[in-house]
Parts: sequence; structure tokens; C-alpha cells
Amino acid sequence: MDWNIGKVSVTTIFEQDLEGLVAIIPAAKRDAVRAIDWLAPDFADAEGNIDGVIQAFVIRAGGRLIVVDTCVGDDKDRRVLEAWHHAHTGFLDRFRAAGFDPAAVDIVLCTHLHLDHVGWNTFWTGTHWAPTFPNARYLFADVELAHWEAERATLATIDTDPNDHHLDFLRDQRQTHADSVQPIIDAGLADVVSTSHRICDEVRLEPTPGHTPGHVSVVIESDGALAVITGDSFHHPCQMAHPEWSTSVDADSALGITTRQAMLGRLAGTQGVLMGSHFAPPTAGRVVADGAGYRLVSDKA
Repeated sequence: MDWNIGKVSVTTIFEQDLEGLVAIIPAAKRDAVRAIDWLAPDFADAEGNIDGVIQAFVIRAGGRLIVVDTCVGDDKDRRVLEAWHHAHTGFLDRFRAAGFDPAAVDIVLCTHLHLDHVGWNTFWTGTHWAPTFPNARYLFADVELAHWEAERATLATIDTDPNDHHLDFLRDQRQTHADSVQPIIDAGLADVVSTSHRICDEVRLEPTPGHTPGHVSVVIESDGALAVITGDSFHHPCQMAHPEWSTSVDADSALGITTRQAMLGRLAGTQGVLMGSHFAPPTAGRVVADGAGYRLVSDKA
């Protein structure tokens, strides 16, 4: 899907469906989801099962080509979800089919360093992990990178356990750093930036902690138009109706709730566009107050 935010263009590149969202958002039980009538059919089915996707955003702004979040990746050793383990998603084919050349990308930025947001930082050559976007600078938020660097000693002691989903996730995070973050650092392509870093006149980072300590969202401002790419401050539009619905993998659930409430309150009643990193199409829309919560109103069919 494509949007114009003033002079800035934004395009989503689909990688794969996001399975098991209800396990990530425990409060999103079917009855509770069905009570949010505007979620169907785009974001939930008639039975109340919530839908999501894994996707990247490509921004053209200020003469630069910027990729936001690089999904799960292919050929990665991931045990937490079968669909992610040594996947072959066709992502790069879709990236090129949309008119983008990996070698022409100027900036890659990761809203945070979870495994489903950094995977295509690298690709498997047959012998080693190499940068997928060889001419880009990869931006890692300082607080986020420091957090995961500090966690490496703990993660090194974790092994996979078929009966413990959380342990598998942590084990995969260790592997993620090794195959999707460290190779970028070793190649000299990483820039460690503040959580409020400005990339160009139209695009900047904004700290949105809670899901992870150094989580950022991406703010686009051009010709009076505004959009925010959420990252994982939101996983699903149901969290607009219920900002208090936290995910099971939030580092600080209370802070995550505060972050969501602040973003929704800021955008509500404006023409600003909220772009959900894991939201299924139509993915983006205006924020409208709806009872005690909010709803997403999209202009796209």
C-alpha cells in the first residue's frame, strides 16, 4: 500500500502474516474483540480472531530512501514460530517489484531490535551473513542497543525448550543479535543514534518506550501533514479501543500503556495518520475518539 504525507511517500512491503496474535495480546479474547465492532472485517474475522502482518515501510523523503523495520528475514534459525524458522518469504522479490533496489537504500532503521524487525538487515550468502542493503547506514537507537548488549550474557545461558514459548523467544533473540545486528556492526555500517534522532527535515525518531526500553516510532512531517509509524508500541488496532491491553512480551507494560495513550491522544481529532507496523491492510488511518477508547478510520478501501 502507498501513501503520500505531504511530499513524502510511504510504501509497505509485505513479508508474511503474523500468526498467534492472541497469544501476544492475552486480553484480545474472541468475545472482547467481537465487542469492538469496527475491527471486522479488516482486522478481525466474524468469530473475533485478530489478524496481523509483518511488513516493512519504505519512505522516500528529502532525496533519501529509508527502510523502516526489516521483518523476520529468510534462512534465519528461529524456533519461536514455525513460520519464521528458515523461512523463504519472497520479501526481496516484492521489494524489487515495488520499484526499490536494495543497493539504492540510504538508511535502514529499526524501531527496536526484536527478531521480527531486524531480519532482513542481513541475508545468507551461503557462507556468512551479509548486509542486505550494502550502501545504507543502519540506525540503532542507543538505549535499545545498550539494553540488548547488556542482555547478551543472560541470553547466552538460554537454550530452546519446546514447552516454554518465552524461553524460545529469548533464545531466538540471542540468535537474532548474532545474525542480524552484529554483522552490521562488524561491517562498519551501524550508526548508534539517540531515540529522538532526526534523519532529515521530514523524518525523525520519537521515543516510545514500553515494549522495549529503547523503542522508537517514526514521525513524518511534510507540508503540514503528519504520520506516525508505530513500531510495536501497537501490535493491533484493538489496542486503540483498549490502550490498556498490553502484550505478553512488553518490557514495561505500564509504560507501554502510557505510550499508547499519549500517541492516541495526540492524534485524535486531527488529520494525522497512524500507521500500524503490524496492522493488516488498510494498515493506516486517522484516530477518532470512540467512547472510552479510539478507532482507526481509513480512507483506503
